[in-house]
Amino acid sequence: MRRLLSKKIKRKLLLQKRNRSNQFHMPIFLPIESRLIRQGFQLVAGIDEVGRGPLAGPVVSAAVILNERADLPGLDDSKKLSAKKRLILFQKILDNAVDYAIAFVPHQIIDRINIINALRIANDLCINAMRFRPDIALIDGRDKQIMDIPFLSMIEGDSRIRSIAAASILAKVARDAVMTHYSKEYPEYGFERHMGYGTRFHRNVITKIGFCEIHRKSYTFKP
Repeated sequence: MRRLLSKKIKRKLLLQKRNRSNQFHMPIFLPIESRLIRQGFQLVAGIDEVGRGPLAGPVVSAAVILNERADLPGLDDSKKLSAKKRLILFQKILDNAVDYAIAFVPHQIIDRINIINALRIANDLCINAMRFRPDIALIDGRDKQIMDIPFLSMIEGDSRIRSIAAASILAKVARDAVMTHYSKEYPEYGFERHMGYGTRFHRNVITKIGFCEIHRKSYTFKP
């Protein structure tokens, strides 16, 4: 009887430990959007970008105004999600968005004006492409921004703010689709594997055969 009871207790403790572990990994989003809405900012957009560091391809920015009551279980920073989960959430975000926009700035512009300025252009393109102009934007990161609307920069915003996390997923899925398309044009580079980032495989290919058309010539890397 004692052994049976001991097994039950151990099983219960293990289950509690697993539950605590799962709870620990769930993102806790700050209610920034709700607070801003109560302050009179009716349309609050989250903005995030993907593609700052890759050696090839565009930088992509996304802006999204979420329905305040949107139910998006599993929402998190795109970097913490599998490709499968990102695709599922991508459609759910579109279904629960009051408005959204995705903007691409190609490698040629990045080489011409540098990545920081290219990011600013991408953010502006997103805002201007939206049907409803946001009253305020929440932007991931600490870069100095120049925008035509009020904004707040949020460090680690993609894991703390719902609308920014949603924007990070839109941008990531959109950019991955572009790089997967490029992998068919330039199969030797394996863009579908690394999405243009400087993995060892990618650097080795560049060392052997050089850059292709979509590489950022202004970027340097160690072979």
